[in-house]
Amino acid sequence: MPFSLTWLQDVLINAGLKVAPVDGWQFRGVSEIGDIFGVICHHTAGPRQQNMPSLHTVINGRPDLSGPLAQLGLGRDGTFYLIAAGKCNHAGPGIWNGVTAGNSHFIGIEAENTGLSDDQPWPDVQLDAYQRGVAAILGHVGRGPEWCAGHKEFALPQGRKQDPTLDMAQFRLAISGILAGTAPAPVPIPSVEPASANARPTLRRPATGDLVKTVQTRLNLTADGSFGPMTEAAVRAFQRGLGLVPDGIVGPRTWQALDQVQQKA
Repeated sequence: MPFSLTWLQDVLINAGLKVAPVDGWQFRGVSEIGDIFGVICHHTAGPRQQNMPSLHTVINGRPDLSGPLAQLGLGRDGTFYLIAAGKCNHAGPGIWNGVTAGNSHFIGIEAENTGLSDDQPWPDVQLDAYQRGVAAILGHVGRGPEWCAGHKEFALPQGRKQDPTLDMAQFRLAISGILAGTAPAPVPIPSVEPASANARPTLRRPATGDLVKTVQTRLNLTADGSFGPMTEAAVRAFQRGLGLVPDGIVGPRTWQALDQVQQKA
C-alpha cells in the first residue's frame, strides 16, 4: 500500500516544476508520516559533478543512517526527484516553531550542493525551483513561509548542522512572495520555435518521434525516438557546455544550438 505523500507529484507538477519519479517512491519510507507542518531544507554535501550524484545515498542511506534520507531530491538543473512518500530520516534532534519531531511532521528536501566554495552561488534555476517547490508544498498544507526551516536552524544543539548554505530569511521572503502571488512568474519556454514554416515543438520527457531521433543523432546517442532519462542527461550536458540553462528541455535556443552542431558536421 502506498504511503500518504503521493500528492507531492501533482503539487510540484501543478507549480510548473520538473519532476522525476524514482521507481517505487510511493512505497518508500521508514514508516507512515504524521500531519505535515512544514519543510526542512538541506543540501547533500555530495560531489560537484553531475546533476544529482547523491541520489543513491538519499534513497538508500549511509553506513551510519538508513534511508530514505528525504522525500525529495533537487538536482542542480531544478528537477525534483520523488524519492519517498513516507517518513524519512532527515531531521534528527531539533526544534522549529515548537515542533521537535522533525521526521514525523516535516518534509525533507535534499538539494544537490557540495556546501563548499566550489559550488557557490547556487544555480539560479535550482534556487528558483527550491523556493517554488517549498511554496507549493506549504500552500498545499495550508502553512505560511515561517514553516520552512533550514536544517541548520532546526538542528540541536545549535551548530550541529550547517546546511543549507543559503540565507534562510531571504529564502522565506521569496517563498512569501510566491505564496502571495507577488513574485515574478517564471519565464515559460515557448512551446514551439518562433513562427516559421518549419517551426519545431519544444521537446522534453517523455516525447517520442522523429524529432527526438534528430536530437539524439546530433548528440551521438542511439536514435530510438524515445526522450528518456539518458537523452535528457545528454541534453543537459550539451546545454551546460554552451552556458545555456541546463534544464534538459529542447526549446528554441537549444534547437538553434543543435543546428550549429549539424552545420559543423
